[in-house]
Amino acid sequence: METGRETAGVLEAIWIKRVRRGPMDPAARATLVAGRGIVGNANQRGRRQVTIIEREVWESLVGALGSGLDPAARRANLMVSGFPLAGSRGRILRVGATRLRVLGETKPCERMVEALPGLRDAMWPGWGGGAFAEVLDDGEIAVGDEVGWEE
Repeated sequence: METGRETAGVLEAIWIKRVRRGPMDPAARATLVAGRGIVGNANQRGRRQVTIIEREVWESLVGALGSGLDPAARRANLMVSGFPLAGSRGRILRVGATRLRVLGETKPCERMVEALPGLRDAMWPGWGGGAFAEVLDDGEIAVGDEVGWEE
C-alpha cells in the first residue's frame, strides 16, 4: 500500500490532563484542534500542545529499573509503538487523519523522580522522555489508529 509516508505503528494510548499537575485521564478517543492541542487538556496553545512517548522505550526504561510502572505516570498525552521518536524534530507525524509537527524532545522533570527513583536520569539521554508537538489539523484520534511519519 503506497501512502506517501513511512508506515510505522499504532496509537497505543491517549491521556488527557484536565488541570495543571492533575491526573492523567485515559481516553479511547480525543479531539485535536490545530494550533491548540487536545480538547479538554490543560495545556492549550504554546509549543507543547501534545506530548508523545514510545511504548518500547517506556517499557525498556522502567524494566531496567525493575518496575512495571504504568505509562500514565510519564504524563504524556499519547503513547505510540512501532517506530522511534529520537531525532524527529521538525518531522510531521500522522496520527489517524491528523498531523502533528514534532518541535522537540520532552526532557523529564522532577515528577519522574517522584514516580520511580532513577527514572528521570534513565530518561534523560536519547529522547527517552519522548517528544512534544504542535497540532496541524483539526480531527479525531482513537486508540488503535495508525501512526507514521510523512515523507
